[in-house]
Amino acid sequence: MIKILPEIQHQITFLVGPTAIGKTDIACDLAEKLNAEIVSCDSMQVYKGMDILSSKPPKVLRKKLRHHLIDIIPATQEYNVSRYRHDALRSIKRILKKGKVPLFVGGTGLYMSILIDGIFNLKAKNKDIRAKLSQKAQNLGSHYLHERLKKVDPQAASKIHPNDTKRIIRALEVFQISGQPISKLQNVRHGLAAKFDINIFCLNMERHKLYQRIEKRVDKMFSQGLLQEVKQLLKLKLSQTARFAIGIRELKGYFEGRYGVDEAKRLIKKNTKLYAKRQLTWFRKDKRIKWIKVSDNEKPKEVSERIWKELY
Repeated sequence: MIKILPEIQHQITFLVGPTAIGKTDIACDLAEKLNAEIVSCDSMQVYKGMDILSSKPPKVLRKKLRHHLIDIIPATQEYNVSRYRHDALRSIKRILKKGKVPLFVGGTGLYMSILIDGIFNLKAKNKDIRAKLSQKAQNLGSHYLHERLKKVDPQAASKIHPNDTKRIIRALEVFQISGQPISKLQNVRHGLAAKFDINIFCLNMERHKLYQRIEKRVDKMFSQGLLQEVKQLLKLKLSQTARFAIGIRELKGYFEGRYGVDEAKRLIKKNTKLYAKRQLTWFRKDKRIKWIKVSDNEKPKEVSERIWKELY
């Protein structure tokens, strides 16, 4: 066993970035250098039956190197940030107990944020208040509620999109229950940053090169049996979260005969590129991130070596 350097015993590293950039191979090489176990930071890899759809690391690789939070629930179950935080913290304890280092790998920025900074933990809920707010949203639109939120909590309103009805309702519900803005209450939280030294590395590359990789990955997914996998998934009553996986909606249209397989493939490529763009937008907001520019012909081992040098 590789001995952990004293300076990394109290560190947790995050390797994040857009889809298809090559996080898996880079992370595996970095994990060997760190004597780490990998914890998935991906909102879809938790689901069983989404191997191709969520581009999970191959099972051979997972046998060689311990991965956590992959294939932990059926696609019929809901999964959220609160549940992820609970599962991830438990994984961290197990990894540290072995004398190893947790290495988080994925592209779900929200999951990363709630782990590092903590999660808002006001458990108070009021079904009546929520029902009334939901009714107003239906009758008057989410923009009407967003204007209300601006008056009681301008800070929260500036961060929540006017079309994000669910979060707007929650913010107003919290204000009515507690009498305090949700933005103020959210500041009273503790995450990993309070206990560990956190290192965040985000991979990036020239946009057109990333898009080429996305195109190739989607083609490969189809050759690996994506149609059959999604066909099986569509037989289930997918959870609200699982049905948002890119490929579900696009292939549903194909199976329903609304367009051909080429159009379904085009839509998956298009929506995956848009998702990658959103991922990068999210990560750019976090000033703690160290950016790692990856060239198209650079080997995973070379990239992991650069990250290792950044760390130590």
